[in-house]
Parts: sequence; structure tokens; C-alpha cells
Amino acid sequence: MGKQEQIILVNEQGELIGTQEKYAAHTPHTPLHLAFSCWIFNQHGQLLMTRRALSKKAWPGVWTNSVCGHPQPGEATEEAIIRRCFFEIGARISAITPVLPDFRYRATDASGIVENEICPVYAARVHTEIQPNPDEVMETQWIELDDLFRALSAAPWAFSPWIVEEAAGASEQLRQFAARAKQ
Repeated sequence: MGKQEQIILVNEQGELIGTQEKYAAHTPHTPLHLAFSCWIFNQHGQLLMTRRALSKKAWPGVWTNSVCGHPQPGEATEEAIIRRCFFEIGARISAITPVLPDFRYRATDASGIVENEICPVYAARVHTEIQPNPDEVMETQWIELDDLFRALSAAPWAFSPWIVEEAAGASEQLRQFAARAKQ
């Protein structure tokens, strides 16, 4: 992506308090910061699942939703989603829609790295073929949403902790978006 990415630090009320370099910030004591999560659907209403590259600092090799990232200083969340979708999966998207705007989570991966994010969740529609960036994504799979929900219920440990929580909080909104994506 060229320059080093920053994360936008916030206090408990969500007010901006500074920035920090992304990789330096993600430690066992990661400060609260802004992020986003996006679930991308194709024209058949299927969700793009991605498996995080083994080189990722946190949750390497774990299956998760389509794209996640951090808005940069001065960047609108929708612009950040478009940027990360192109960087991570080489795709152009549209119809970016908030499905869980107040989502927040804190989770610790097996290495002790913590995610601590105010992370609104969006859905979007893909309009181009995907071309995953191997530094970000090691595998992809298009899946029916209800099949994913069953898998999350049966084996939540096999997925990123945020996808499990996001699915629980936005299942109806995601189903509605998937149905509209087919039209």
C-alpha cells in the first residue's frame, strides 16, 4: 500500500485522541481504535469468505468475512472500504450499506495479540472478478449465508471472533442484503 498505515485511536466515547502505526499498535495491549468490517456479496447473493494469509500478525490462516481494515486519518469509512477491497481482493464494489453500525469488540488471538475496535459492519456488492492479494488472503470461498450461519453455530472456534459476533448481531440485515444482491 506504499506508506505505512495508521490506526485512529479513540477514547471510550469514540472521540479521536490520536494515531499510531498499525503494526506497532497491535500488541497484547492494543489501544481502542477505529476499524471496519465488510461482507461482500455476488449477484447470486453468496458471501465471499476469505482465509487470512499465514503472514498476518493476528489470526493468521483463520476464515473470516470478506474484508476488514482501518480508515486512515481524513478518510471516510466508505472510501476506506473501497480502498481495502481493491487492495485485499482486487475487486470493485458498490452499494456499501451499514448493517451493524455500532459494533465494537475486543478479542485476543492465540499469540496474545489483541484487537480492540469500534468496528462498524457493512455489506457491499462486488462487480468485478476477485483477485486476492496473497499477502492478505490465502484462500477464498463463495458461500450461501445460511450455510455460514450453520457453520458458525456448529464450530465458532474455526472462524475469526469478529465474524461470529457480527453474524449474531446482523443476521437479518445480512439476509436482506443478500436477497437484494440477487435482484
